[in-house]
Amino acid sequence: MNKKITHIITLAAIAGFLAIATTTTHAQTTDPLLADSVDQSGFPQITAQPVDQTVPIGANVVLSVQANNADAYQWLQNGVPIDGQTNNSLTIQNAGINDAGFYSCEVSLGTETVPTRAANVMVYMAGSSVVAANVSTVVAGSNVGTAGMPGGGPIVVFGLPISGGGTQNPCPGNYAGYINYTKTISQGWGWAPTGTVHTAADGGGRTDTKISYLGEYGDSGCGQTTVTIPYPPPSPAYRFTIFFPKTVPTTNYPIVLTGFNP
Repeated sequence: MNKKITHIITLAAIAGFLAIATTTTHAQTTDPLLADSVDQSGFPQITAQPVDQTVPIGANVVLSVQANNADAYQWLQNGVPIDGQTNNSLTIQNAGINDAGFYSCEVSLGTETVPTRAANVMVYMAGSSVVAANVSTVVAGSNVGTAGMPGGGPIVVFGLPISGGGTQNPCPGNYAGYINYTKTISQGWGWAPTGTVHTAADGGGRTDTKISYLGEYGDSGCGQTTVTIPYPPPSPAYRFTIFFPKTVPTTNYPIVLTGFNP
């Protein structure tokens, strides 16, 4: 009989311990100091982000952000604040080569600031073969408008390189940075073939870069400074990448596309 009583007492003690432990654990998880919750009412709430754009040189670019609980805005180009651009929208008039880059906005409420995504803005021109042969001269200039740029011929697209190392074998191999040349999905995702010869070439005069293409249907290729898409092209649209094996340019860099629709 004593053994049964002892056994019952032991079970009761264990049950009591488990009850205490359960209660203690529950108290810890509901402690507001440990709940890791932050009152968001004092922060701006971004409801619409700036979107990527690829536009012809000379066109206007309009970027905007929509936010709740916001009382101040500051636009940045490549992480650098743009003087006087403190509204919820940014207009780049007569966009030129120097205007290509990444644009973001710091949205503030009092002392609290929330950054937007960085929208990628690219510019292009459709010029004659003479223009394509003198791309380096064009790059050396400042903002270039559409005057003197006849239609037809190759398309020259400018974008800002991104520093970031990696490797892809067998091509492009090791690289220190890259640029993706593409259109937004709303613009058709990529550059549409129009001719019988379709090439993409380094427009900055370097001989160490690698160029790759990716078709909308998954076909791809890679080559040294120039890449050619088979004819007829398997995909209705393409995007391109220039890979830099070592030194990554810090200014906007061109690619020359032939046989494509701007």
